[in-house]
Amino acid sequence: MNKLMNLGKRYALFCTVALFAVSCSNDSDENAQDLEFTQAEVKTILETDDVSSAADSIISELYMGNSAKSSKNEECYSATYNETGFNVTFNNCVLNGTENVNGTLSIVYATENESASFTATYTDFYVGDIKLNGTRSFGLAGNSEGNSVSFSVTSDMTITMADDSVIAENGTKTLGYVFSQNLAESVFTISGNWTLQLDGNTYKVAVGTTLEGNLGCEYLNKGSMTVDKNGLAVAIDFGDGSCDDKATVTYPDGTTEDISLKD
Repeated sequence: MNKLMNLGKRYALFCTVALFAVSCSNDSDENAQDLEFTQAEVKTILETDDVSSAADSIISELYMGNSAKSSKNEECYSATYNETGFNVTFNNCVLNGTENVNGTLSIVYATENESASFTATYTDFYVGDIKLNGTRSFGLAGNSEGNSVSFSVTSDMTITMADDSVIAENGTKTLGYVFSQNLAESVFTISGNWTLQLDGNTYKVAVGTTLEGNLGCEYLNKGSMTVDKNGLAVAIDFGDGSCDDKATVTYPDGTTEDISLKD
């Protein structure tokens, strides 16, 4: 689950940018019971956001480089800034350690007191061979003098993978980050409700107890969520905070299964 570790680091970067901006039904029919919920599906649910986060990190880099809010043309992209946001067209760029970036990104933002929000619209936006279309709206909150920040992400996106499989994501996640002097002890959290559609399956995710992880562990290690897969509702428990690669899946009939979160 190294991708999850990378996701936590991206949240840390994105939260830092946020602070900078601020300072300036249980279905029991037989067919449902016959369905299986696999380790790979749990990992897909947890790591889908990692794909779009590669694009989010590009937003961070553009914002930090936008001190004058003026028109800017670089070798691989052109960006036009205004009082409400910016529009960027990429042509085979490598930014922030990403794979080659192509396509169009538009940002519209607004700031009020100690909160900020913006909407990113992706149009045939490629990070490597992965294509994004749709919107992600971010609501940011934090205190430049505090040690924590949180933001909500509302997605209405389609993600086309290199093998032409398509993931559709809709819903809202709330992401939190608590900074620590010891980086490994810094904690990130995930809560919310969202829906994924992939390979003919629909996954409705609802976080019950806030999911937690820290930069000293490769895996989510605390919290629980329910996932409804085509009518099969299962509960997934990530543990009590101990760092291990285990999660427990509980089926409607009470049957439990331990799964690994390792790659």
